[in-house]
Amino acid sequence: MEANLRWTAVTGLAPVAWGTTYFVTHRYLPADYPLYGAAIRALPAGLLLLLVRRRLPTGSWWWRSLVLGALNMGAFFALIYLAAQILPTSIASTIMATSPVVLMLFAWAALTERPRAPHLAGAAVGVAGVALMLLTGPVAIDVRGVAASVAAMVMSSFGYVLAKKWSAGIDVFSLTSWQLIAGGVILLPVAVAVEGTPPVLSGRAVAAFGYVTVVATALAFAAWFTGLRHLSAGTVGLIGLLNPVTGVLLGTAVAGETLTARQITGLTLVFAGVLLGQPALTRGGRVAQPALARGGRAVQSVLARGGRAVQPARVRGRGGAVQPDLLGLPRQREQREHGGDQDDRQREHDRHGERQPVAQHAAGGAAGRGRGHLHGGEG
Repeated sequence: MEANLRWTAVTGLAPVAWGTTYFVTHRYLPADYPLYGAAIRALPAGLLLLLVRRRLPTGSWWWRSLVLGALNMGAFFALIYLAAQILPTSIASTIMATSPVVLMLFAWAALTERPRAPHLAGAAVGVAGVALMLLTGPVAIDVRGVAASVAAMVMSSFGYVLAKKWSAGIDVFSLTSWQLIAGGVILLPVAVAVEGTPPVLSGRAVAAFGYVTVVATALAFAAWFTGLRHLSAGTVGLIGLLNPVTGVLLGTAVAGETLTARQITGLTLVFAGVLLGQPALTRGGRVAQPALARGGRAVQSVLARGGRAVQPARVRGRGGAVQPDLLGLPRQREQREHGGDQDDRQREHDRHGERQPVAQHAAGGAAGRGRGHLHGGEG
């Protein structure tokens, strides 16, 4: 449970940071430069992580980095930048909340991670909350911004599943840096061809790009891919619902956007959806206990049907007493003690046999039959 909560908290840093990106982009970054904005965000963040880890891709990871960089960073950043410029913060951030459903479907197809009932229920509740927030906004919705957000959500969901599938043996910082650098390299020539001269940045724009690059990109994506490594895709996707919550609350508190009663209800449903998908919780509030194999080797925690925690195996000890076999150690200790008692009796038997060979031989045969019967009963 503690491990799941830790990875959930680490993963949650990413959507919270991304939820602030919409507001920062809309308020401080230059408009009409989505490609340059995406390149300036991706390339420095990737170089920063590369300096930390100092590892280059090898073999198939050269082309994999390009694929993941295009899906998760390049095209994704450009579309998000565009959506943030033409949609209100609350609307742009809530569209991305539908990603858990798409992420689970891609994970089912590519990773054979069958969606679990809590994940599906959490996604349904979360999407209902998103619908309440999206459909009750007091401002007009630009269809171009909605299309850009939906495209970004679908592409990134597919890219995240590919990253989870391919990332075995690659540390998170290297995996993230390669994607960011590849995305930035792809974006730069396209930005020059489409948008011409780079934008002139004010001091506030430089500071905003610094925040987006370091916090909302380098650290956020490292946290996100860490979560994908330790949690299921469905769980990670539901944690992503914190993105619209952050966007809506930030837009209300700082940007002065109106928060209606229906949007508050939607936020409540989103929180409920996130909680439903957490693996540490079972029905009735009980937590699954890890089952340990004989010899002390740990195996995966398993939940019995109906949400009840699996109980440790029980063995029958001396005198018919029933004892829990938590680690296999009580049984081993009893066997060692029982074996030691047998050895002591055997040595005693041999010493007596030397002094009284004939009589002790007969007694020893009876004792041996008795011990064999006793041993068979305890075994």
